[in-house]
Amino acid sequence: MTPFVYTIGISAFYHDSAAAVLRDGVIIAAAQEERFSRKKHDAAFPVEALRYCLKEAGITLKDVACAAFYEKPFLKFERLLLTYLNYAPAGLFSFLKAMPVWLKEKMFLKDLLLAELNGFSGELIFSEHHQAHAASAFFPSPFESAAIMTMDGVGEWATTSFGTGEGNTLALTHELRFPHSLGLLYSAFTYYGGFRVNSGEYKLMGLAPYGEPRYADIIRRELVDVKPDGSFRLNMAYFNYPVGLAMTNARFHRLFGRAPRQPETALSQFDMDMARSIQVVTEEIMVASARHVRAVTGQKNLCLAGGVALNCVGNGRIAREKIFDKIWIQPAAGDAGGALGAALFAWHQYLGHSRRVDGTHDLQKGSLLGPGYADEEVETFLQAKGVPYEKCDGESIFERVADLVADEKVIGLVQGRMEFGPRALGARSIIGDARSMKMQEEMNLRIKLRESFRPFAPSILREHAQDVVDLPQDSPYMLMVGRVKEALIDPASRDSTLRGLARLKVRRSSVPAITHVDHSARVQTVDNERDPFYYRIINAFFKKTGCPLIINTSFNIRGEPIVCTLEDAYRCFMCTDMDYLVLNRFILDKAEQPERKKYKKEQISQILD
Repeated sequence: MTPFVYTIGISAFYHDSAAAVLRDGVIIAAAQEERFSRKKHDAAFPVEALRYCLKEAGITLKDVACAAFYEKPFLKFERLLLTYLNYAPAGLFSFLKAMPVWLKEKMFLKDLLLAELNGFSGELIFSEHHQAHAASAFFPSPFESAAIMTMDGVGEWATTSFGTGEGNTLALTHELRFPHSLGLLYSAFTYYGGFRVNSGEYKLMGLAPYGEPRYADIIRRELVDVKPDGSFRLNMAYFNYPVGLAMTNARFHRLFGRAPRQPETALSQFDMDMARSIQVVTEEIMVASARHVRAVTGQKNLCLAGGVALNCVGNGRIAREKIFDKIWIQPAAGDAGGALGAALFAWHQYLGHSRRVDGTHDLQKGSLLGPGYADEEVETFLQAKGVPYEKCDGESIFERVADLVADEKVIGLVQGRMEFGPRALGARSIIGDARSMKMQEEMNLRIKLRESFRPFAPSILREHAQDVVDLPQDSPYMLMVGRVKEALIDPASRDSTLRGLARLKVRRSSVPAITHVDHSARVQTVDNERDPFYYRIINAFFKKTGCPLIINTSFNIRGEPIVCTLEDAYRCFMCTDMDYLVLNRFILDKAEQPERKKYKKEQISQILD
């Protein structure tokens, strides 16, 4: 009997470190280090994530034939060094800060990796950054052949790439290079809006519908020269990111008449208009690029990855304009997904193994690739804590949870394997009733401890999605935005005199908690095959209420990674105003917890960044 061949992939040392393991090319496990270390966007070597992946596969590093890292450090060092030389003497302080780290550690990354991979005796390879992104998008997709487009901040040199994949090979044939980057342009406005770069971009996207694109023409005229094919050049006179410690400079601030917003200060209509303006320009570039890729490659399907592929509004536009027949987006589209992409690149392209697809089902396994807990483990945990709980057998768990959601209770849900990627998909989620007018503000301020303007996503039964949202295709990974059906929209929400956050107070639709102020929704379509437990909760709620969807937001509070362990979930539950905690088939009522006074709100500060 031929033994299995194991390959692993690693992303580390920049943003969202992660590890992944394949068995004969089949994805066995993948996870981000932040979920274990509890440090949001942890960039350290993914010691715990790798340990988990190996445990899930039932192997040690001695069993691994090939390990792949998600970028080439010497190419990246070349880009950094040449950038500093080109901008000299500007950026001297940044140069002096960065070089010791590179000269001491990153220049010798192979030795560092081998030291971390103690016991590994297989082959170590390095893919290019955008190759890893492309591999993460194409190889798990359901397509035999497809166009591939990757957009992010920057890898080694590339910031945007496209090419094709066929069978077990891919080729990126075109690219844009640093410093001209759509991801960094969007991050510059994230910084200018007072949000954290590489973390707050989704906040900027969520803020955009509250504004008007008043500054889009200025952006097009002064900041970015966009060509009909979607290629572009940035006017670097306005940006500081190539060699500085800030994204924008004084000239940028003079152009728009204001310094960057200080974090945590009140949002103004100006901030909302700026968010809308850059979102509009970003979508234009994404759509133009997709049209060009279709024309050049002739492919009917598209695979997307890279941090810009997490811009679900832009993804939705590409899908609605039917540039391609179908789109598949890597759920962990950012750097974490590079670990999975590197492993897949090693298996298919480097080692030359074949790939089988059916044109319909992807190979990502619902992106439920992290740790899970058996019912016996959950009950042992609860008994050890000495807390009261209710155990539900058979179908009763789904009926019970559906009743609680219908009663407008907020529920923390832990079931099955943890999600890989930034989106909670029903395994580590907070759920609630989307019909409730109060739920968006209550869950944002009292549960998530975050800004009230942030929208929530709906998890919708797949077969009923088109009854609620105009969506050109399924969206199982919550990576597309669609428009709520006209019949569900409340006419009062069309009041054109309302501006900014005042629009939050108006009932926007019959499911207001998931309807954004522009009547859009970031959709997750749920089917019984991918996640039967979560599907049956929503289906039970549908049978009781006639509403085929619920609110789904990630199980964490602001500044904290999504919960991983049972202890993480219990602590987050106790530190917030969640009403119930569901751990597989076990339900905890907050009112019955004897230690609820111990978990004072002050404890939250210990887990905020």
